[in-house]
Amino acid sequence: MSSTESPAADLSALIAAAKQKLDAQTYEIVQWHFHDSTGSPFWLEKKSELNFDPLTEVNVFDDLKKFPLFEDEWLRGGPIRRWVPKGLDGKPTYVFETGGTTGIPKSRMVIDDFRIDYEMFSKTLPDEYFPPGANWLMLGPSGPRRLRLAVEHLCQFRGGICFCIDLDPRWVVKLIKKGWMEHLEEYKKHCIDQALTVLSAGHDIKCMFATPKLLESLCTGLEEQGKSFADSGITGIFSGGTEFTPQWTRFCVEEFFGGPPAESGIYMTPTYGNTLMGLACSKPVTAEEDYKISYYAPQTRAATEVVDFDDHTQLVGYGETGRVKLTTLTKEFFVPGFLERDEGEREEPFETYPWDGVSGVRPFHGFASSTTVGVY
Repeated sequence: MSSTESPAADLSALIAAAKQKLDAQTYEIVQWHFHDSTGSPFWLEKKSELNFDPLTEVNVFDDLKKFPLFEDEWLRGGPIRRWVPKGLDGKPTYVFETGGTTGIPKSRMVIDDFRIDYEMFSKTLPDEYFPPGANWLMLGPSGPRRLRLAVEHLCQFRGGICFCIDLDPRWVVKLIKKGWMEHLEEYKKHCIDQALTVLSAGHDIKCMFATPKLLESLCTGLEEQGKSFADSGITGIFSGGTEFTPQWTRFCVEEFFGGPPAESGIYMTPTYGNTLMGLACSKPVTAEEDYKISYYAPQTRAATEVVDFDDHTQLVGYGETGRVKLTTLTKEFFVPGFLERDEGEREEPFETYPWDGVSGVRPFHGFASSTTVGVY
């Protein structure tokens, strides 16, 4: 920065550059998904229903408001190949599912997005706590979910070998809905027993993914063995889920880890992600900011906005509460505005992520009472 520039001016330049990149990505991705030679059958068919031409009338990110909201019901049922862009035909293709506790689960076609997302996320992890070459433990859902393969790829990308447990979150949700709490506790114990067994087997595991509830149960399980979390040898934890609150983070850091990273040698980073978006990183969580957690989407591949509850085309003011609206912009998958089942407060850009963030993420109040969180 020159002597004549202020930090505020420098941040403004970063924000402007980020907006320019997002506009360019928007144009490129819309051209790809709506061109007859590269687009997916779904969007090429949907184009005939629109009252505008995406190829000529979508030039910047703000133009995406011309699209109707993306409906997650479009992802329930197939054929799954209608989502595969012609430009990517013939490549090995995955299908990842979400939900599915009742009815047909939502499914998303994926080729390389999960790898790219987690390689980007890898760059944010401090090597001091997530040593390159270290082995990982994946303490989270298995089955047809992106998370298991994504964490395994993250581990392999960093040079390690990933150990996984067997966990069916759909069974957990069924147990909760049936009120079979004794069975729920036994199933949770079954999952934690698997993790404790792996950790006791001399595999030199230094890093892990865990949902907040499972991380807390693992810490309790270690205590029942007369051990602290530090005794596990794990120094880096990547976690995520709507259960990640400042209160829980403070409790976990102070009660289970023995203090912040500088004192305990244990570092935990919260994330906010899903099968549609990828992975939003958090601003560093510190005691000085009362463990406030603010998430920033992986622009330009995805963007989140905090919008008015009654008008999804309008942003709320900074610090104000609204619903989280997601846009996904990759060659594999295009989502021009999807209202998440979450709400939160709009956060200002900062140097590392010079675009809007969201804090206080929690289930949308419109149906929070009917949301079963399960292991998340």
